[in-house]
Amino acid sequence: MLFRFMILFVFIFTLNLFAGYKEGKKIFDDKCSSCHGTYISISSLKTNFFEKDNKLYNLDTPTENMLAYAIIDSSKKIGDPEDPEMRVIEIEEFLKSYLANPDLNNSVCDPMITKYYKKKEPMQITEEEANHLAQYFMEYKKQRELEHPKTLKVLEDGYDENNILKEAKKQDKTIIVYATSKTCYFCKKMKKEVLDLEDIQSMIDKNFIFLEVDVDNIELPFNLKKNFYGMTPTFFFVSNENRLLNTYPGAWIKDDFIQILKENINK
Repeated sequence: MLFRFMILFVFIFTLNLFAGYKEGKKIFDDKCSSCHGTYISISSLKTNFFEKDNKLYNLDTPTENMLAYAIIDSSKKIGDPEDPEMRVIEIEEFLKSYLANPDLNNSVCDPMITKYYKKKEPMQITEEEANHLAQYFMEYKKQRELEHPKTLKVLEDGYDENNILKEAKKQDKTIIVYATSKTCYFCKKMKKEVLDLEDIQSMIDKNFIFLEVDVDNIELPFNLKKNFYGMTPTFFFVSNENRLLNTYPGAWIKDDFIQILKENINK
């Protein structure tokens, strides 16, 4: 009986959290987004702050996903992940306190990054607004992943080629097999500068099924090994009828890779 009660409690709490997330998102969009801005990928943010001295985006406030990460997952995270009900309250209290008296020295963001930020003007929010914003940040990562599933899928050992082809036929998409290696410098460079870009991922997601294969550990699918000459990265385009369409060895800049994608749409 107690177990059933606990399950019911978790279910109700989850429903309430999602409802609070939607209200919190509306509050964030209305009151916060003009300053904080929308999602930028973590890899791009790392490049911006740690390689480009913030000259890539010139951010003077954290983005929405940076705020969510700092509050929920960073070393300065607020509350206990194992106690979500209390965590909402603690995040709520932090938001009210910090917004009423903003001080970068008390920020949950990384001090290596806050040096780029401007001082924020005090802002008053109601108890209800603080509660909804707290729930928004708690649910942010989960809802982001649901709304934007990973485009680049990593192929793991024990994969089933028939299931991949079945899914490709169902979606009427061509398959990209990306041969890579953890020790490949040019793979890492291309991933950061091309494959992780949102417009590239959007184009891939719309037209292809993308499979990343670490050739040091996983065998290439669709009998591609006979067409692979050991160069990473290499991109294979395979039809959903299991026919090799094109092979592109080497790393590519964004514009050239876009052209490669266009050449293989609806082949």
